[in-house]
Amino acid sequence: MSRSVPEDCQPWRQASEADLAPVCGVLTDIDDTLTRSGAIEPAAAEALGQLREAGVPVVAITGRPMGWSLRLARQWPLHAIVAENGSVAILPGSGRVHVEFAQNRATRQAHAQHLRRVAQRIVQDVPGAVLARDSHGRMTDIAVDHSEHTKLDQRSVARVVAIMQDEGLTATVSSIHINGWLGDHNKWQGAQWIIKRLWQRDLRVERQQWIYVGDSTNDQLMFEHFPLSVGVSNLLDFRAQLQTWPRFITSLPRGRGFAQVARRLLNRRTAGGPCANPVRK
Repeated sequence: MSRSVPEDCQPWRQASEADLAPVCGVLTDIDDTLTRSGAIEPAAAEALGQLREAGVPVVAITGRPMGWSLRLARQWPLHAIVAENGSVAILPGSGRVHVEFAQNRATRQAHAQHLRRVAQRIVQDVPGAVLARDSHGRMTDIAVDHSEHTKLDQRSVARVVAIMQDEGLTATVSSIHINGWLGDHNKWQGAQWIIKRLWQRDLRVERQQWIYVGDSTNDQLMFEHFPLSVGVSNLLDFRAQLQTWPRFITSLPRGRGFAQVARRLLNRRTAGGPCANPVRK
């Protein structure tokens, strides 16, 4: 592993049985953690199905919009998706999908006006900046494409982030988009919300029962909060921008890296190692 990777970020194969023992569920990013070029990788799809079959809950925490995530909630074996960096919960059910928001309608409407103005400023002030193609499905944030369909250099990315922050927005950079929003929600807050909503459990107290898997700089908050956090190997593409690293990193990228994580968890289940305080379906 490169010398630029901190010593305390270890290869995933070095995770011990003691590290894995408490784990009951998986929280994961989507883009470039489960997918490649917007499509789920076969290894990740198989892993999600196996985790579901084994009774291991999987919740996706993503910066993608509500509209984009609704389709995935219907198609993928996930317990829930928290979209738009913690502001929208999408809950699959029997024959339908239920949507809940972290902010009330009046707040969302007031924020939407400000977000539209900031988006206009970015497109006008940053050469080459365009809104993400999934923007029509966004309810609580804006997203600027930097790598999905349009390429922005690091200087332009930094300029977009600076404008968002100047306008009072929280800004994060994923592997494909620069996201900005108003409010105190984020991936960590969204994860707490969904665990409380689905299982009436306090994630702050039970962090050791969940593993988090991610791939980019916008996963740093989650890496910070989870004792057992894993980056798929394409996280190394962002090594120059990372300040907070996961505890482990896989040898394979994207969905194949996620499958490596799932395999260890599934092997432990097969070996008869359930956690002491299991999360119920």
